[in-house]
Amino acid sequence: MIKVEVVYALPERQWLIALEVDDDTTVADALRSSGLIEQQPMLAGRRLTLGVFGRIVAPEERLRHGDRVEVYRELQADPKETRRRLAAAGKAMGRRRPA
Repeated sequence: MIKVEVVYALPERQWLIALEVDDDTTVADALRSSGLIEQQPMLAGRRLTLGVFGRIVAPEERLRHGDRVEVYRELQADPKETRRRLAAAGKAMGRRRPA
């Protein structure tokens, strides 16, 4: 048995689900075992982008002890396009620094 975590975040809430699973568990198996899809029905039936510690992985990848499976949200806007639009308008991206 190995210990892994499944994480998902929205702007207003985060889920971190700790699991103890078999040694041959895949990313997809851990996601199913976590119950996250039942808690977040909007994820059901979608092609999800999954990662382990910031590295995008296939659902069939086997997990190791201590791995953190991350479920990524779709981008709301392309960051490069947003920067281009702001630059064209003479604005900067990010937070304003105090004077």
